[in-house]
Amino acid sequence: MLKLDRPVIVEGKFDKLKLSSILDATIITTGGFRIFNDGEKRALIRRLAEKNGIIVLTDADGAGLVIRNLLRGCVPKEKITHLYIPAVRGKERRKAAPSKEGLLGVEGIDRETLTALFAPFAADAKETGTEKIPVKKADFFAAGLSGGEGSAELRAALAKELNLPPHMSANALLEAVNLLYTKEAYESALERIGITNEEPMEPVSDPVPEV
Repeated sequence: MLKLDRPVIVEGKFDKLKLSSILDATIITTGGFRIFNDGEKRALIRRLAEKNGIIVLTDADGAGLVIRNLLRGCVPKEKITHLYIPAVRGKERRKAAPSKEGLLGVEGIDRETLTALFAPFAADAKETGTEKIPVKKADFFAAGLSGGEGSAELRAALAKELNLPPHMSANALLEAVNLLYTKEAYESALERIGITNEEPMEPVSDPVPEV
């Protein structure tokens, strides 16, 4: 697998599944045109682009171009790399009919072509001997960031301290924290805003609903 040091932005979950088979990277979906009404997702993409930039790979149709143009307006041009799949006519096996323009999307492109597209951006994997410890849902629950009265206000305070978009859901904030910070940095941020991080206990039911 190719290891990348920057996130990859694609349109849908099937695109993400395809790329996950060849890339060791953070892969974010726009949900198609839902990105236009999802300010939280756009803000997260801008934040992720700050370090090493992002790579955008959309379908080769008009809709893909519209999404690219939106992202061009969200991310500084020096922080965004556009890759393009070839315009191949055909239909993905899971679909009953071809797309409106009759072209394969990212999910329909063969692995060899996709690997060649990303190969120039692969980073050398350097073994450090240490593994990053993730912040878990149970940690959020123990700190009062989810599953309780006032959780939204606490999340907003943490997001402000970490320079993340405000009003993030528990799942979105947890994902952003794990993408951008170590657990130690997260715990330090809690201390700075006066949140006592109790020893997490596994709740009977998951306090953070999946979205």
